[in-house]
Amino acid sequence: MHKRVVIFGPGPQFKGGIANYTTSLAKALDRLGAEVNIISWTQQYPSIIPRDFIDRASKKDLFEGTDIKVKYITNYNNPFSWHQTVDAIATINPDVVVFQWAISIQGLPMGWIANKVKNECNCEVIFDLHVVAQKEVSLIDKRMLQYALSKPHSFIVHSLKTFEELKKIFPKQNYIVVSGERKSSADELKSLITNNQQQVIQLYHPVYDMFVPDPNFDKEKVKQELGLREHVFLFFGFIRKYKGLHNVIPAFAKLTNERDDVSLLIVGESFWNTLDSNKLSTRIKKVVFGAAKKILVRSSDDESNYRPLELIEKLGIKDQVVVVNRYVGNEEVPKYFQVADCNVLFYLVATPSGVESIAYNFKLPTLATRVGHFPETIKHGYNGYLAEPDNIDSMYNVMKEFLNNPIPTERVAEQAAHMSWENYAKAILNI
Repeated sequence: MHKRVVIFGPGPQFKGGIANYTTSLAKALDRLGAEVNIISWTQQYPSIIPRDFIDRASKKDLFEGTDIKVKYITNYNNPFSWHQTVDAIATINPDVVVFQWAISIQGLPMGWIANKVKNECNCEVIFDLHVVAQKEVSLIDKRMLQYALSKPHSFIVHSLKTFEELKKIFPKQNYIVVSGERKSSADELKSLITNNQQQVIQLYHPVYDMFVPDPNFDKEKVKQELGLREHVFLFFGFIRKYKGLHNVIPAFAKLTNERDDVSLLIVGESFWNTLDSNKLSTRIKKVVFGAAKKILVRSSDDESNYRPLELIEKLGIKDQVVVVNRYVGNEEVPKYFQVADCNVLFYLVATPSGVESIAYNFKLPTLATRVGHFPETIKHGYNGYLAEPDNIDSMYNVMKEFLNNPIPTERVAEQAAHMSWENYAKAILNI
């Protein structure tokens, strides 16, 4: 059956993992013959947030050769655009609408739009949960969560941890966990609501296939160009406090005391340092946003002064650390994963990680902390290594263990084989 699907989430003009995810999901659904429409934000957050969210580095049209349609409609700060979003979805008349949920601050517009779509369209409304509990907690998070996550018919979770977090938000809700066929007709969905039931589709974070390894990649040549030594540990992605770079650097520094053949490659943009600080508009945003955070965010979660890169000079390891401190366009991503020997995710807290999924596509082993979903996807000593969270000695030991006992790439590929986009898209189409 030919199905129409709407994905609500950031389109490919945006930075970050959720935009990459939306793109990859749309392409997988398109390959299965679905009619796919992305309804995207134009502005994802309150306008006071001092950050540039647009991807200005990537050049390639990721939807070339597909029938995927993208419309940029929804402005967080303009409720009129929320109405336009509902009208656009209703005009498409989809069978399924998949909302990409990743942060509670989006709860008001997403909850409102999802509720209207559920009432006006004869379709299944699914929230694809990248995270439930926030990595940084504000006073209004729980209200936003409860409002928005009470609206869909069904949820997708990528890990058992995400499901446990969902149950904590709604302890009285009756969830039906499915991994195969589910109820999706209008009558079936109404019956579930009547009985205070919601479906939870248990899946996984698929392996990103939008980043293709270069078969002619000259690893040694690129190492020389970047100034890397024999063994390369990669930290990739936005520099955020929860990702634990402030622990990665000291753990690596301990390793350099006994090894001079190792390098740490840090590739990523400092999350809160993307706008021109000399501009008046940036200074105003920072003042207003700073005042709002003091009211809403616990001081321990404030990362506006998070500068882990300063540790490199402080610890005297500049010769063994290479830093690419900017947003890397899609075309550049493969180079950094192919030049590395392993991927380092010493996170403080974790939900299914896009960086981990990129690494699987390059058969790159991951060193992670024993938090969140990582123990579900990484078998210690088999397809990666697990360190204790916030324990620099444990992280150092894991890095050393990886050098002494490297992980065969075929074991990483084995894990990746279970996490295909095709199977994920089939579950959404219920085929």
